[in-house]
Amino acid sequence: MKTTLVAVGKTNDAWIKQGILVYMDRLKHYLKFEYHELEDVKIKSGKPDFARVSFTEGEKILKFIEPGDHVVLFDENGKEFTSEGFADWFVKRQNASPRQLIFLIGGAYGFSPEVRSRANEIISLSQMTFSHQMVRVFAIEQIYRAQSIIKGEPYHHR
Repeated sequence: MKTTLVAVGKTNDAWIKQGILVYMDRLKHYLKFEYHELEDVKIKSGKPDFARVSFTEGEKILKFIEPGDHVVLFDENGKEFTSEGFADWFVKRQNASPRQLIFLIGGAYGFSPEVRSRANEIISLSQMTFSHQMVRVFAIEQIYRAQSIIKGEPYHHR
């Protein structure tokens, strides 16, 4: 099963790019993993039309999704897990054998209703709000941590 993380917006900070690369390199030992950044909608001036922005970004996201994919939104209002619980969840998804497991990080104005309706699940990394840049590193690190827990490796201390 391929696992993909799709994020809206480009990563600007070098230290965040480096964190993404570190965990992507670690993940290649466990699973086929891809990371994609989609261009966000640029707001020119004035009050943004949130619905239009999220709809346009949603159209770009939906191009990555095919029938048979299991789609998971990262959203602060989603289901929360411990790292061990997330690892258990991951094993169940792998055993269900979807074509692809796709995690999504939306843009600054959230997900469109069309993307939300396509999602199979919504997961929260925290009830706190993080920048869309930092969430990328957190998400990839948690995917890596789940794999190390599944394999019984010492990365996760419990």
